[in-house]
Amino acid sequence: MRLIHFTASKGWRGHEQKIIYLYEAFRDYGYCEQQWIVCREGSDIHKVASDKGFNTITFEYKSEYDFKLAKRLRQISEENKVDLVFIHSSQAHTIAVLSAVFKGLKTPLVLCRTMIKKIDTNVLRKWKYNYPGIKKIICVSQPVVDVLKPAIKDHSRLCIVGSVTDLQKYDKKSTGILRREFNIPEDHKIIGNVSAFVPVKDHVTWVATVEELKKRGLKAKYVLIGDGPLESEIKELVKSKGLETDVIFAGFRRDVPDIWPELDLFLFTSNNEATGSVVLEAYASHVPSVAARAGGTSEVLIDGVTGFLAEARNPIDFADKAEAILSNDALRYSMIEKGYQFLKENFTKEVIAKKMFDELNEVYQAAKK
Repeated sequence: MRLIHFTASKGWRGHEQKIIYLYEAFRDYGYCEQQWIVCREGSDIHKVASDKGFNTITFEYKSEYDFKLAKRLRQISEENKVDLVFIHSSQAHTIAVLSAVFKGLKTPLVLCRTMIKKIDTNVLRKWKYNYPGIKKIICVSQPVVDVLKPAIKDHSRLCIVGSVTDLQKYDKKSTGILRREFNIPEDHKIIGNVSAFVPVKDHVTWVATVEELKKRGLKAKYVLIGDGPLESEIKELVKSKGLETDVIFAGFRRDVPDIWPELDLFLFTSNNEATGSVVLEAYASHVPSVAARAGGTSEVLIDGVTGFLAEARNPIDFADKAEAILSNDALRYSMIEKGYQFLKENFTKEVIAKKMFDELNEVYQAAKK
């Protein structure tokens, strides 16, 4: 199979990392004869893919309604004899459909969907999702399927392939980098969160949980890794509660795989997560989690077995379950062991790449008939 991964994303989040994982796995396991990442010039994924020596084709992004870009996508597909275009962002979705409808792109299209967001409130959005040239919509979890169903006429095009994590990337030993950088005492637990400062991650509940745990006398430091539009607002919240010496804002980090093993607990308050793939990183790093019972997180965390699910927006429930793990070494180690095993059986690059390729290959084989 000759495959294009097509994205118009500028930044770097979980989906962009997923594209990199899939490219590597499809290459390493011999699933693709050739593949390309078609992406914005200067985007984060362009930089990462180029550093890794991947085949990349870039474009200048002006708008998702750019008909010149739609024409160029068709040309790229024809020149490289591409069998399938795998779409990874909303803007790329629009461009690909315009390319097919107005510029003669004949290559079958497959869409990867990782967001829990309604599409039935916008006529154009409904149209592009129902466009018959989109042969399959691969969703990351059941909640993503559920939110699409009211707007999708043909539900047979919907399927689920879960998140992916690179076990080797995160299965590391602690180097003590956080304790050295931020002078964290050895007798303090480290409770962390790895996520962007955006509303859905609900850092307000996270800070309220920190406040509750401090009241209970837990000796700990609380580390927030990430950046985003709400960062200054959360810093002000921390200051207003007198938690400046307890909460550490570590910023956006390139060394997250080295930081993970230092955490004694991952506290994840996101209240509408499509899949909770960051929980998988915690498993790989041998870190137990307390996460909100919301969205697709329950598909990657078995409550009471591989971690605890807490009621979304309920800091008392989060604090209770954090204490339950941190005060019981036997429970903590059991969750670490079972979470790691659950990850190996269901969410590694090898497992997810095979499932993803099977879905793509079904479209490819049907197009050959």
